[in-house]
Amino acid sequence: MQDVRLVIITGMSGAGKTQVIREMEDLGYFCVDNLPPMFIPKFAELCSQSAGSVSKVALVVDTRGREFFDTLIQVLEDMEKQGIMYEMLFLEAADETIIRRYKESRRRHPMAPHGRISEGISRERERLDRVRGRATHIIDTSDLKRDNLKEKIIRLFASEREFERMNITVVSFGFKFGVPLDADMVFDVRFLPNPFYVEALRRKSGAVNEVGEYIWKWPITQQFMEKLGGLVDFLVPNYIKEGKSQLVIAIGCTGGLHRSVFVAGKIFEGLRDKGYKVNIEHRDIKNNDVEEHPGC
Repeated sequence: MQDVRLVIITGMSGAGKTQVIREMEDLGYFCVDNLPPMFIPKFAELCSQSAGSVSKVALVVDTRGREFFDTLIQVLEDMEKQGIMYEMLFLEAADETIIRRYKESRRRHPMAPHGRISEGISRERERLDRVRGRATHIIDTSDLKRDNLKEKIIRLFASEREFERMNITVVSFGFKFGVPLDADMVFDVRFLPNPFYVEALRRKSGAVNEVGEYIWKWPITQQFMEKLGGLVDFLVPNYIKEGKSQLVIAIGCTGGLHRSVFVAGKIFEGLRDKGYKVNIEHRDIKNNDVEEHPGC
């Protein structure tokens, strides 16, 4: 099991296990919810025999398992004797927070399906006491917003490579064909000098050298690129810190042929040179009458 990272998630009902398992899925973990403890060792063994196809596993084990849950301590002790390494994340929250969350969701507490929520919380805390003592990580979600909990999960369970990198796509587009629906940031470059009005450049894309030279020669272009580059350099690390896994930067001009293509290329090159995982897409080249574009 040395080649498999196994995380067992448990804790109080209403403390945020559902959100955590979703975040773990986004981090590439193979996730199973409400697994009976007796199956954990066998499941771990199967993962270790997957030839590397399953290297990160997150299992939610909690009191919904009723009598099966009571075997968890024994299962953990047996795993330790067998040398099966694991981490345990224990989620908890204040009684008033859990009561409020259950009232908002209108769900019944698993430890008091026909009684008061407070009674269920009391029973569950008593039942979880020994398990909590074995936790590798404990997170109190009482005062945590969703983004704060997400950041904690990323810092605890993302690999260094995943934490430092995300998928970035730079898209050029034409406003007359619509703004990309999945864009996180949209920059309008229609104020830059337009090669469309130069007959020799009209049917060449912004990725062609002579078109790029025309756009770049104007001071306003150089000033804008300096400011835009600084903004992107500031935002990207902070998006990564926040836990964003994908970022779409959209650059738009009128038709998506000249200025947006040129500026998108510059942003792409800057991010690539800084080591980010970045792709570029010129969405609306195909919608234009183009005589010259690299790759066409």
